[in-house]
Amino acid sequence: MAVRIRMKMLGRKHRPYFRIVAIDSRQPRNGRIIEELGSYDPMVK
Repeated sequence: MAVRIRMKMLGRKHRPYFRIVAIDSRQPRNGRIIEELGSYDPMVK
């Protein structure tokens, strides 16, 4: 199994929020995760 670190998209329109997750490379971006590593909010200054 090849594991990648990806940003799982959450939030709403014009207010994006991402969770940084470890996921199998064959899964879609918002597919089943292996482990949650952190979060990223691009709107915070």
